[in-house]
Amino acid sequence: KGIVVFKLYCLAVMTLIAAAYTVALRFTRTVSSDLYFSTTAVFLTELIKLLLSLGMLLRESGDWGRCRSVVVSNILRSPVELLKLSVPSVVYAVQNNMAFVALSNLDAAVYQVTYQLKIPCTALCTVLMLSRSLSRLQWFSVFMLCGGVTLVQWTPPQATKVQVEQNPFLGFVAIAVAVLCSGFAGVYFEKVLKSSDTSLWVRNIQMYLSGIVVTLIGVFVTDGAQVLEKGFFYGYTPWVCVVIFLASVGGMYTSVVVKYTDNIMKGFSAAAAIVLSTVASVVLFGLQITVAFLGGALLVCVSIYLYGLPKQDPSRVQKPSSDGEDTQRLIAV
Repeated sequence: KGIVVFKLYCLAVMTLIAAAYTVALRFTRTVSSDLYFSTTAVFLTELIKLLLSLGMLLRESGDWGRCRSVVVSNILRSPVELLKLSVPSVVYAVQNNMAFVALSNLDAAVYQVTYQLKIPCTALCTVLMLSRSLSRLQWFSVFMLCGGVTLVQWTPPQATKVQVEQNPFLGFVAIAVAVLCSGFAGVYFEKVLKSSDTSLWVRNIQMYLSGIVVTLIGVFVTDGAQVLEKGFFYGYTPWVCVVIFLASVGGMYTSVVVKYTDNIMKGFSAAAAIVLSTVASVVLFGLQITVAFLGGALLVCVSIYLYGLPKQDPSRVQKPSSDGEDTQRLIAV
């Protein structure tokens, strides 16, 4: 009974984080004329993730001396490993910035549904990069999910309480780029993790160090002149801090609890996040729900559930098909 309660707790927290992050980010990009620089928010997110990973490594090591030894040997004296992890760092930096672009131009509910394209993208990368296979049901669910997203994007619902100028096509392109980045980086990181017995927290630290450098360069390349003129924290409000907090803590929390859940529960979490985002969008942004959106969202929710079902063929040993997605969720929030 205790395990069931804990799994339900994990499901509820994962769902709330996913929905709250999307809605809060959308809110911060549409309600203020003094718009903050998204590149600085992405940089701060990477910095906080690094600090949290150091804290988790310290806890895993048991004392500061052992933790320092691990950091020196695996990070300061391993430039090749840092270079190896710089690949997903760059890709995730692009992905996280694309999330801001997408939610500046698309409603949170539309974003939440469309972003589920990360599942077929991750599945395809898993097949190509890790030589795994998908069941017929999983392939069917992939095509169903793509059909549902197409239906949602065919006639996207409009938000009546958003006064800023939006470009839905740009938003969809941003999601497409984010999805491709998410799929590739998640599977690449999984491959690196399984190539050695190095701790997950060490790998995270290696990646976040590279991520900090990459995102800081992005700040000055993209918004350097304005940041120098207006300040690094220009436009920051308590809600912007909430977005950064959710982006930082959400991924770290998921990395701790995801091993206690299964694919079906993660599917329910994604579907519930879509429902919560939709309800919040109607209340906060005046989203006008259409039949096409409802139909597409339903197809996406069903496909997520079907994709998470275990393979039925008893003659084949079931490999953990969710590894790529799990790894992605550890670090991509």
